[in-house]
Amino acid sequence: MTTAVDTKKLTMVQAVTDGMRVMMKEHENVIVLGEDVGQNGGVFRATDGLVSEFGEKRVIDTPLAESGIIGTSIGLAMNGFKPIAEMQFLGFIYPAFNQIMTHASRIRARTLGHFTVPMVIRAPFGAGVRAPEIHSDSVEALFTGMPGMKVVVPSNPYDAKGMLISAIEDPDPVLFLEPMRCYRSTKMDVPEGKYNVPLGKAARLQEGSDVSVFAYGAMIDVVTKAAKSAEEKGIKCDVIDLRTLYPLDKDMIAESVQKTGRAVIVHEAPGTGGLGETIMSLINDTSFLYMKAPVERVTGFDTPVPMFALEDHYLPSADRVVQAIEKVTQF
Repeated sequence: MTTAVDTKKLTMVQAVTDGMRVMMKEHENVIVLGEDVGQNGGVFRATDGLVSEFGEKRVIDTPLAESGIIGTSIGLAMNGFKPIAEMQFLGFIYPAFNQIMTHASRIRARTLGHFTVPMVIRAPFGAGVRAPEIHSDSVEALFTGMPGMKVVVPSNPYDAKGMLISAIEDPDPVLFLEPMRCYRSTKMDVPEGKYNVPLGKAARLQEGSDVSVFAYGAMIDVVTKAAKSAEEKGIKCDVIDLRTLYPLDKDMIAESVQKTGRAVIVHEAPGTGGLGETIMSLINDTSFLYMKAPVERVTGFDTPVPMFALEDHYLPSADRVVQAIEKVTQF
């Protein structure tokens, strides 16, 4: 007999807030710091209400200094705290890259395991919300080749809360990327209280036997629509939400492509140097002899995210994904 779990309808940003609240109630060493995270509740209101509930000693407004935010968080994490550091946008993280690359990701190895850095870096990212330059960057690939740093991207409210709780509990640093297009695009039933969604595990959203479609974040909605259109043409897609970008769920990727023999990879980051290249290498290493067609990628262009008039053209669309699906099935 299963026990009913109380749920409530939440958007993704509300689920993120709830995840932090649950962990701050459970652990006094969980703290939040970042620009405007206190009284203002963050630029997207992800920390709304936390300062009134937990006080200014645990929800800390910082100067506009990303390197300082991350450097301070590293020191706190090495000394018994579990900091959640907010970057207002992923495109603002560049001044902190040195701290992340040379310290956060390496402390465990540098100290032979004597110290770890249990911290979470939250960062909204992605285009499609008509934000100014720098605010819409998808540069997750800068971090997916950084041993010691996990990189995760939820695509829905349920995963957002459960993965954030898992990230806070993780003994090593986690970059928690939040697709801005998903913040308030939908609501779903999210369990109250604590639950975990494991890091490093992808999710199969739709079972199919003709072509594997891999995506994450805001692109999940795009590929779901594309898969529905493809099914109307008799093509059954195996739709995989990667969820964790580093380390990838290599077993599910290999299992899927060995079943279908075809693969389409979708991400809004530029194609060159993007995660799609890593997934193609993985498919080559594990499943080359199973493939019936070359792998196709549908990505953003090798340019900065353009201004508003061209933003929709820049982003992968369901039509572009359907074209790629048809191309691999007709090869």
